[in-house]
Amino acid sequence: MFSKVVGRGKTLAAMVTIVAVVGGGVLAPEASASPTAPLTATSMMSTVRDLVDMGPRTTGSPAGRRASDYVAQRFRDAGLTDVHFEEVTSYDWKPSNAGLRVGATAVDAFPVSHSFIPADAGPGVRSTGANGLTAPVVDIGRGKIDGRNVRGKIVMFDLAFMLPTAGLLPLAEYINDPDGTTFDPDVMLSANPYLTSLESTIRAAQNGGAVGFVGVLSDYFNSNRYHNEYYRQLAMRIPGMWVTRSAGARMRGLLAKNRNRARIDLTVTRSAVTGRTVIGMLPGATTDTVIVQSHHDSVTTGAVEDATGTAEVIALAEHYGRLARTPGKRPRRKSMMFATFDTHFTGYQSHQAFVDKYIVRKQSKWNIVANTTIEHVGRRAKRASNGQLVTTDQPETKGLFENVNLALKADLASSLTRNNVRSTTMLNAAPFQLIQMGIPTDASFLLVAGVPVVSFISGPLYMYDDADTIDKVDVGQMAPVARFFRDTLDKLDREPGRAIGLIPGSR
Repeated sequence: MFSKVVGRGKTLAAMVTIVAVVGGGVLAPEASASPTAPLTATSMMSTVRDLVDMGPRTTGSPAGRRASDYVAQRFRDAGLTDVHFEEVTSYDWKPSNAGLRVGATAVDAFPVSHSFIPADAGPGVRSTGANGLTAPVVDIGRGKIDGRNVRGKIVMFDLAFMLPTAGLLPLAEYINDPDGTTFDPDVMLSANPYLTSLESTIRAAQNGGAVGFVGVLSDYFNSNRYHNEYYRQLAMRIPGMWVTRSAGARMRGLLAKNRNRARIDLTVTRSAVTGRTVIGMLPGATTDTVIVQSHHDSVTTGAVEDATGTAEVIALAEHYGRLARTPGKRPRRKSMMFATFDTHFTGYQSHQAFVDKYIVRKQSKWNIVANTTIEHVGRRAKRASNGQLVTTDQPETKGLFENVNLALKADLASSLTRNNVRSTTMLNAAPFQLIQMGIPTDASFLLVAGVPVVSFISGPLYMYDDADTIDKVDVGQMAPVARFFRDTLDKLDREPGRAIGLIPGSR
């Protein structure tokens, strides 16, 4: 099934049916040794530090607003025009008075993000009150609720991370893996923290009349600061708490001695806030437009997710802004839109509003013919046998979801190798477009709307955790990723808009 490609610049004969494992790659030289050159690691890491220093850039918070203001100013400085904010209503989630006890013993726990919200997912304040919520515990472990009686009870379960790296192999078209790490069993069987059993478990628990839940992070490292995203298809109406594997074992021991009862304390305030997407334009000869996007919000300091993606977008804006100001330089065929989105963790309202405006209602002159999305340039980390998080010197395994035509697929594969974007697998996103299912990246809404995408992402274990700190950034991959997207954007500029997608479109 797998064939070996030696050297660079090889063309794939059948991109949709074979996987080529690239055994080597040559690092392309930097465009300039100057630290001010946009596509250098030095320049982009300066941007990452600026964003990290703002603290958690949550939607609607002062730091979130500073982040969007910062991106807008960088866009203006890059020479982009029509730099503006597009605002939407979203909802923040603030817990307080949180605690978990079994009998007289406190169990170290952390509130499950977006739990205990109103049934209509609107604003409001909910509390377990001064006496907390005390109830019997039904422990399902790694199983399912199925016919168990959970009415009036607290459900305890082990959270499962459901998408190992190996699960994406059926979609693989090309793999650039000069280090030979992708097929390491430890890498193949590792799962990212995005797709989990949380939604399905809590849906069943609520349907069964459960009054609360405790999730054991049994496959996670020794942290309960797991800031899960908001699941738009489910309002978690009951209070929930995260505990580590060791705290879960301790709690299970305590339950046996305390009539199998536990107490949850939690107050949640859910308020309407304003999310701000930052947009800037670099007009070309036509209104056919390619978008370059990431998201600037975060629930922690968010170094990898997604200060790195935002830094890449800003660097590319500066690169193309400089080119546009070069005397005698002819304008690009297509216009370029640079954007960083908000509401990534609070419901993706910004992303949905963008699709509604630009794709569904076509309330803009800019005709989006392709999307490029950049998220999470991080180092690989794993859970050690003692439960601690260990960060390695290897790049985190990356996915490049795309649904472009065959010639562009070959160009993308060649560019991954040429630019030394390591541990990266090209994944065919066309099936997701056809079944209207979406992909686990911020390009999902545009893909489902019929826009060809080239969407880069990784899912490091720490990406939803307070452990997402600046030392986790894969500094050595920042410039290769930027050069890859530079080459991709240049290719897309030369391709007729209607011919970009694997599935012919009318864009």
